[in-house]
Amino acid sequence: MADTFGQVVLGAGLTVLSHPLMYIKVLIQVGHEPLPPTLGRNLFGRQVQQLPGLFAYAKHIIKIDGRSGLYNGLGPRLCAGAIGTVVHSNVLQVGLKTLLGGQQKPAEGSLEHVVNETTKEMIARSCASIITHPFHVITLRCMVQFIGRETKYSGVFSSIVTVYREEGVWGFFAGLIPRLLADVLSLWICNLLAHAFNTYAIDDSMSHTGEIKNCSQAVTGFFASMLTYPFLLWQLGCRNICSKGLPPYASVYPTWVDCWRHLSREGNMGRGNSLFFRKLPAGKTYAFDQKRFF
Repeated sequence: MADTFGQVVLGAGLTVLSHPLMYIKVLIQVGHEPLPPTLGRNLFGRQVQQLPGLFAYAKHIIKIDGRSGLYNGLGPRLCAGAIGTVVHSNVLQVGLKTLLGGQQKPAEGSLEHVVNETTKEMIARSCASIITHPFHVITLRCMVQFIGRETKYSGVFSSIVTVYREEGVWGFFAGLIPRLLADVLSLWICNLLAHAFNTYAIDDSMSHTGEIKNCSQAVTGFFASMLTYPFLLWQLGCRNICSKGLPPYASVYPTWVDCWRHLSREGNMGRGNSLFFRKLPAGKTYAFDQKRFF
């Protein structure tokens, strides 16, 4: 119990610190570009047309909503983080011990061991994601309504009432499928690649084996997040996950599959994956009135 409480407190602190970054990233992911491109330099020093980065975007939000504007959606995100941590911990400690307790434990480091541990983690994460998804939806709506300057979603409880009154229970689970797919695929890709690297590329007689294995886990995790990044865009494109005031300022799609097809057709599957040195989309025209590219 004490460990879970410590995890909740630590998670809350990290959430508060990282929230402005996530807020800006979400606005970029849905295609909102409030500032026109400027002439800048890339990593190689060459002059190119660039989109405003993290700090320019943050200054724009502060200019409109003040410093507190960078924390729109923080309340429901904190709720999601705390509840998700408790659910994840309880599923791992209680539910899965009962479910898998009678099985013989495989040797640590074996493929069977990796599969068992990944399966347990997958179930725990999926349970936490499903239970906290309503707060995730509210968080995104609180953020994205900045685009249309709406105030419909201003608090956790009032937002719950609004979503239920307008869309029913299913409104709380818009975009759940791509989010679950991203979590599951990222977890399996990361753990299986790390196991393959640690098994076939690392000799136990090597020095600093533990540090190398930890590093390989971090590298494969980064690689897995890159592969599954489009799922984050697809869940944002789902109908009703974002503010109803988005059109004409950004596109809304009936399903996440429609969003997938549209972004794939435009070659825009990596939108928002970088907050610095953001290059201008090829073949796109900036619309000043709608603050987006066409």
